[in-house]
Amino acid sequence: MPLINIGDGRHLRDPDDLWQATAARADQCVLFFDFDGTLAPVQEDPTAVRPDPAAIAALAALTPLVKRIVIVSARPVEFLREHFGDLTRIDLYGLYGLEHSHLGGATITEPAAEPWVPTMAELAEQATAELPSGTLVEFKRLSVALHYRAVPQLAAQVEAWGRAAAERLGLRVQIGRMVIELKPPVDGDKGMVIAEAVRSTGCAWYFGDDVSDIKAFAALRERAAVAPDFFGVCVAVANPETGDEVSAAADLTLDSPEALGVFLTRAARRLAAPAAGPTAATPND
Repeated sequence: MPLINIGDGRHLRDPDDLWQATAARADQCVLFFDFDGTLAPVQEDPTAVRPDPAAIAALAALTPLVKRIVIVSARPVEFLREHFGDLTRIDLYGLYGLEHSHLGGATITEPAAEPWVPTMAELAEQATAELPSGTLVEFKRLSVALHYRAVPQLAAQVEAWGRAAAERLGLRVQIGRMVIELKPPVDGDKGMVIAEAVRSTGCAWYFGDDVSDIKAFAALRERAAVAPDFFGVCVAVANPETGDEVSAAADLTLDSPEALGVFLTRAARRLAAPAAGPTAATPND
């Protein structure tokens, strides 16, 4: 784990010290979370994914203790709302930022993405008809995800089909954990969401598990480079597929979504009472 500059000339690397530094600026701090693989264990069937109960309880406890809590996901906002709807004081960014909901309000879609809905619907139908059995086609209105977790031996075939379709239709490709996703050619990714959000804050943590989250880590690094008082921490959630690459880009690594739930529970206690006991995590080498 690298040393983290907290803006006053000191450098920290212990998780408990990081939360203590956060407590000193909690009213400026935004906590950002990916969903799949971070707050929720990954499943073969993406519709069966549920967030870790301890993580949900911890988010509820953290909400009044920090400036904002934000979920930034490849999932649609409506899917996220189903799982976080009781937490009305959080913000939801879906489909890599192509849509969002602020504090439980209406879902706002990026206008430039709307005309691509019919194309995505047709693409989903074509993928369902042409891709081999075992491939799961997930239509998200503004994107189509082709999952091959159940048939990993077909990874090359599914990815080749997806890349060819993207080139034919002028779409963008996002590779993830056992999935290739096709998106409209509209600017929007997790890094852009985070870069915009941290312009008006002095502290941020980002928790993620996949290669798309590395862009969010980079956004925190870039903010710290131009704003010396900014305090940012990047946390990876380990996994056997992209874990090494994501952990190498992070400041801390946690073992699983369940471990994240424990970590956040302790963090909530630390922020509510700075004299509380240490917060456990596995620092990177």
